Amino acid sequence: MLPEVARRRMVERQLRRRGVHDQRVLAAMERVPREQFVRDGDRERAYDDDPLPIGFGQTISQPLMVALICQEAAVHPGHRVLDVGAGSGYQAAVLAELGAEIHAVERIPELAAFARQNLERAGYADRVTVHVRDGTLGLPQHAPFDRIVVAAAAPRTPETLYSQLVPNGRLVVPVGPRNDQRLEVIVASPEGAAVARTVPCRFVPLVGDEGFAA
Repeated sequence: MLPEVARRRMVERQLRRRGVHDQRVLAAMERVPREQFVRDGDRERAYDDDPLPIGFGQTISQPLMVALICQEAAVHPGHRVLDVGAGSGYQAAVLAELGAEIHAVERIPELAAFARQNLERAGYADRVTVHVRDGTLGLPQHAPFDRIVVAAAAPRTPETLYSQLVPNGRLVVPVGPRNDQRLEVIVASPEGAAVARTVPCRFVPLVGDEGFAA
């Protein structure tokens, strides 16, 4: 099956039919070539309804989870977005398609290099900057951010990340123990952190000073 056909099928069957309603997110997911962000041996599985291994115990997230994170983040053109847990760079590419300036953080140098290679090949290198560091600590030198999205599960809301939001900014992060998580949408309201809503989910653990131990 041609990748373009597989992408359209993914959007219709895996996303739209399962509650992803943001037309901009659906269009972005249809444009980003997911096959460019998986390992060579997994290209035929790029549009499966599953996470796929990318090495070092990490995965490229299930397409539905990427779409839900992007939908809940409500990213608009001109936003500055911090993408924590860059992995292969796929979610950063989707966020870039939504018109944002992306700073992506990855703690594993080899995966950061993989993400840069994929983003360059897919045409997103001018919109995404990949940094190697502990993602739980954010990027204070580039803060504040309009949106912060996290593609790994934290044991609790990472306070340092929350502190790097603009007023009324959004932090979208899976929170909970390793096997029972919820995707939280946290708004930086004038009264403090406010959880707007939660969605059940399951992600690899967020490792770092304010996450799980390696």
